[in-house]
Amino acid sequence: MVELAVKDIQEATGARLLAGDPGSACTRCIIDSREAAAGDLFVAFPGERVDGNDFAASAIEAGAAAVALTREPSKELLDLAHERGCAVFALDDAEEFLLSLAHRWRRILGCTVVGITGSIGKTTTKDVLAGVLRQRFRVHVTGGNFNNLIGMPLTILSAPRDTQVLVLEMGMNSRGEIERLTRCAEPSLAVITKIGTSHIGMLGSRENIARAKAEIVDGMVPVPVGAEAGRPGAAPLLVLTGEDPFTPFIADTFARPAGVEVLCAGLEESDAVSATAIELGDDGCPSFTLTLEDGSHARTELAITGRQSVSNAVLAAAVASRLGVTAAEIDHAFRALQITGRRQEVRHAASGARIIDDSYNASPESTAAALDLLCTLPTRGRRIAVLGEMGELGDESERLHGLVGAYAAAKKLDLMVCVGTDGAAEMLAAARLMGMDEDVTLSAATAEEVVRLIGDDLGPDDTVLVKGSRFVGLDRFVEEVC
Repeated sequence: MVELAVKDIQEATGARLLAGDPGSACTRCIIDSREAAAGDLFVAFPGERVDGNDFAASAIEAGAAAVALTREPSKELLDLAHERGCAVFALDDAEEFLLSLAHRWRRILGCTVVGITGSIGKTTTKDVLAGVLRQRFRVHVTGGNFNNLIGMPLTILSAPRDTQVLVLEMGMNSRGEIERLTRCAEPSLAVITKIGTSHIGMLGSRENIARAKAEIVDGMVPVPVGAEAGRPGAAPLLVLTGEDPFTPFIADTFARPAGVEVLCAGLEESDAVSATAIELGDDGCPSFTLTLEDGSHARTELAITGRQSVSNAVLAAAVASRLGVTAAEIDHAFRALQITGRRQEVRHAASGARIIDDSYNASPESTAAALDLLCTLPTRGRRIAVLGEMGELGDESERLHGLVGAYAAAKKLDLMVCVGTDGAAEMLAAARLMGMDEDVTLSAATAEEVVRLIGDDLGPDDTVLVKGSRFVGLDRFVEEVC
């Protein structure tokens, strides 16, 4: 929890102090006035439909210690602030204010920071790493999808004073965002999970995506002096996946010229940290041999499903081993993992059908991996895929949706339901072109329509994959049938 005096906030951000005692303290940072309580700093973000400045008075009345506004306050608001002993800041950019404030708190913490980005797998990698590091350290980690220019600084500002390792997920929608996040967080270790096609509609090519993700090196720093995790003064370390074709480009063009050490972790024995001899159990959970940099190894098993989870786990193991976690400790953590929900989470429908809930988000690569899992799991009933369309693919949308449809057809599914509009139609057309019969390829506009189409027809032995971008809302289908 943040512990900053009003004068320190002013110094860190350059905001103008219009009212309040410079010596008074703020102990939490919020952006929702409905959460306001004594000691809080409420930052008002302007929005298209809702303007946070309109709710400053309610935050003050709830006991907030300070409010930060992006428009000039009225005399009535200032009078209320004086009456309640609440500080009032005036600022031009709420986003930059939050980043600057989080940067100050990160410096005060003096802990080791790990930054994680990539096109797919970053949330799973973050969850796995946090689970492993908790074997030894007090860890604070990004919750849910708090990985953007607002969510990440809020995560930093919520870190307790005794945090030893801060694990931060960093997402982006355009070039320059990862740079702003990493300069705020100053990670000493970082991971780029994979360069895929997510955001290709905004950035134009996978090379541009690689350049955007590589911005994470711009803010990297040596392990801070006094840090309790890692070797103080050690050079920053970037962990890359050995099998990604953009790894040499990122390593040689961005990381090494910036003085950042590069370590490859992956599924080949030649990787510095590797996972080999992978086997998938009947429950979809993989077992494999993990080998660390020092040659130590363990035969381990993940408590999460899917072969693709192994790549994420080995990236996490590479970071953890650099921070002193042993192979035995990593093995113990892998077997007890819990990850953010709706990522290949196995549930059961009321009918008894097994539901693979992967409705959190989707890209072409992650959808293909999810289809692989569906067709690997043993089942006595039908294999059914409920596939929502994928967002942020731009001019590549038609082609990439078609490729996913063709890939699904090659899997010889018993039933496929494509959900959405144009992208769903492309998947459906490609699947039929590749030989899937019309009677086993259905279309639906919404999750509710999927419920009407197949909700009552799921048998107790069926296995159903539910996968789509978040805006499709396929989690509603899962909740209806489970």
